[in-house]
Amino acid sequence: MENKQRLINGKAMLQRVDAEAADHVMASLDRVAPDVAKLILEFAFNDIYTRPGLSLQQRELVTITSLLTQGDTADQLRVHLNGCLNVGLSRTEIVETCIHCIPYVGFPKVLNALTVVKEVFTKKEDLS
Repeated sequence: MENKQRLINGKAMLQRVDAEAADHVMASLDRVAPDVAKLILEFAFNDIYTRPGLSLQQRELVTITSLLTQGDTADQLRVHLNGCLNVGLSRTEIVETCIHCIPYVGFPKVLNALTVVKEVFTKKEDLS
C-alpha cells in the first residue's frame, strides 16, 4: 500500500478510537519528531489496528493492558482509556481489566493505572 494511503488509513483509525488524540498526535510531535507521529499512524493505526482477527474493543483492551503492565505510560493510557469508552467498552470492563492484572503485574502498576482511569472517567462526567 502506498505510504500516503497508509497515513490516511491510520489517521482514520485513530479518529475512530479517539478523535481528540487524532487531532493532537501529529501536532504534538510536529516540531520535534514528525516522523514518529507518522510511524504511529502508518504502523500502529494502519498496519496493526486494521488487521483481521480482533475487534476494535479487543484491541483497546489489549492496548490498555500492555500500557498498564509497562507502567509510566499515563499519557498513552489516557488516550486508550478514552478509546475504550469511544469504541463501546464499559467502565466495568475497563476496571475489571485492571483488577485482572493485579496478580500478574502487582498492585503499584494497577493502582497507578486506576488513578488515570479515575481521571478519564471524571473528565467524561464533567463533559456530560
